[in-house]
Amino acid sequence: MISTSNLSKTYGQQTVLHIEELTIPKGQSFGLVGNNGAGKTTLFSLLLDLIQPTTGHIENNGVRVDQSEDWKPFTAAFIDETFLIGYLTPEEYFYFIGELRGRNKADVNALLAQFQDFFHGEILGQKKYLRDLSKGNQKKVGIVASFIGNPEVVILDEPFANLDPTTQIRLKGIIKELAQKEGVTVLVSSHDLLHVTDVCERIVVLNKGEIVKDIQTSAQTLKELEAFFAGEEQLSAIQQE
Repeated sequence: MISTSNLSKTYGQQTVLHIEELTIPKGQSFGLVGNNGAGKTTLFSLLLDLIQPTTGHIENNGVRVDQSEDWKPFTAAFIDETFLIGYLTPEEYFYFIGELRGRNKADVNALLAQFQDFFHGEILGQKKYLRDLSKGNQKKVGIVASFIGNPEVVILDEPFANLDPTTQIRLKGIIKELAQKEGVTVLVSSHDLLHVTDVCERIVVLNKGEIVKDIQTSAQTLKELEAFFAGEEQLSAIQQE
């Protein structure tokens, strides 16, 4: 479904991402973890053609994302609140996204009805602009908007941040169902190792822009990741002394 070839991104003399090859098959729940500056958001930005690669390219279902927009109808994402339109209410924003994706108000309303528990009575019918919502509620809107139009690929950057525990649990169930029951390719980046191991069948660890681990999730994955990052932090502390 998604593949990279000799992909890199360089700013000046600094290479922030360098991935020789990465393939993500259709229907996989894929997790991306790493410390700040590891290259997670850079990879997602390249996937969404928000920035241009220095070398190489990414293909999404056979379409080179830097050369064609044919991947857009089947790909959706929520990276951060800049994806929102602050002067719209949630309902207006949902209908706007629906129109972009060829869905009428009835289609959008039918989808929103499935997320009443996720919204927890804090999103719809509140007569608030998106800019006036809390960070957590803005994130709820952006995440659900990414599901409009039955996309085949959904990309979520730090989706669990700013969400309360109940909503985090509900979101994990939603992500699992998208991949397991509906065959959606779901890409999730997160600093929360527990959440990502709960929802992703495969986890890739980035460090300084390079893949250092590629793990099929098992009962031991969380301990393996915790050991890796604890060791990395110890090494960093030693180097600074």
